[in-house]
Amino acid sequence: VQLQASGGGLVQAGGSLRLSCSASGFMFRLNTMDWYRQAPGNQRELVATITSNGITDYAESVKGRFTISRDNVKKVVYLQMNDLKPEDTAVYYCHLARAGLDYWGHGTLVTVSS
Repeated sequence: VQLQASGGGLVQAGGSLRLSCSASGFMFRLNTMDWYRQAPGNQRELVATITSNGITDYAESVKGRFTISRDNVKKVVYLQMNDLKPEDTAVYYCHLARAGLDYWGHGTLVTVSS
């Protein structure tokens, strides 16, 4: 299993970014995918989830601002982040839970300046 996240960067408050996670090594279309984030000094937290049939769920703190989506042909999961706030600053990780194991991408840093 390989998960490669990209798309992070520095953005001003109110701006937007789109993260991408390219997946390989497993049946992508059959699996639920997640985005987590970890801010300095904080625990890693679940941000958004998308099931194999496209059902989504979000942390309360990002509802209405973030959108998770997937392309099963390209084997990519996206996180569109709008109206970013300084408190969204974190390393964002793509995640797969499969057969009792957790798989993580290397993370991509999002920094939101005020």
